[in-house]
Amino acid sequence: MPTMRQDNSKIKLIEDVDATGDVAKVYDEWRANSGRQEMPGILKCFSHRPDFLRDVMQFGNTVHFSEGHLTRRTKEAIASWVSYLNRCPY
Repeated sequence: MPTMRQDNSKIKLIEDVDATGDVAKVYDEWRANSGRQEMPGILKCFSHRPDFLRDVMQFGNTVHFSEGHLTRRTKEAIASWVSYLNRCPY
C-alpha cells in the first residue's frame, strides 16, 4: 500500500520515525492493537492532538470494527469498495 507523501498533504503529518512523547505512545498503541507496523496517513492527520487521535481510533474501532446491523466483514467490504472508487489507498 502506498504511503501518503508529506508534500501531498496540507497538514504537516508526524511520521512514525519522528513521533515522540504522547504521539509515539498513541502510535505504539495503534500498532499493538492493529498488528500493522506503519501508522496510516489518515490517522497521522490527527497526530498534533494525540488525545483526539486516541478518541478517533476508539471511535473507528467502535463504528467500523464491531458487530451491529452490519457485520464487520460487510463494513470492511463497503469501506474497501468506497476507497477503491475514490482511488484512496486506505
